[in-house]
Amino acid sequence: MKSGYIVVEGPIGVGKTSLARRLADALDARALLEMPEENPFLERFYRSREQFALPTQLFFLFQRARQIQELKQGELFSSGAVSDFLIEKDRLFALANLDTDELRLYEQVYGQTIRELPAPDRVVYLQAPVDVLLDRIRRRGVPYEDLIDRPYLQALVDAYTQFFHHYTAAPLLVVNAAQINFVDRDEDFGMLLDYIMRIRSGRHFFNPMAAS
Repeated sequence: MKSGYIVVEGPIGVGKTSLARRLADALDARALLEMPEENPFLERFYRSREQFALPTQLFFLFQRARQIQELKQGELFSSGAVSDFLIEKDRLFALANLDTDELRLYEQVYGQTIRELPAPDRVVYLQAPVDVLLDRIRRRGVPYEDLIDRPYLQALVDAYTQFFHHYTAAPLLVVNAAQINFVDRDEDFGMLLDYIMRIRSGRHFFNPMAAS
């Protein structure tokens, strides 16, 4: 199966990186993953959001755009790639975290930075309730992520919901990820992989709870 360029998206803790890794392995594609550990402002952002929102966001924007640009210049269309971020997601976080003047500056930089970046062939949007996300965030044990509170996470979930309600740039699969275990259960992963690869256009929904 040729993967093309697949993007897995969703809020913090939903499992997008884990799924992206498994998809890349299964499809013999390149994994294009976020590297939050390289952002020197991230921990400071979670401790003081207003003070460090702009440098944190600009670092991520440049980092993500550079990764996609390097992929575009490489063998993207021959070997395929699976990413755990959609470049447009960067703006969701900017809208949630920047003040008016910062956002005005960010928008100018954003518009220039994402020009001519390739669109995905498929997007997989993982959804889960905030309680599930908080539990997963706590269990993975990243110290600064303990500073993520419910109101902030709920705001991000709402922003993702609104964004993907209007998303039409690529074929979209919306996945209820609250119960499915695509990391440890091969059956769950196999069902989801089959569904992803059958998508060619439009908007689709995968709800394993409804199917069980």
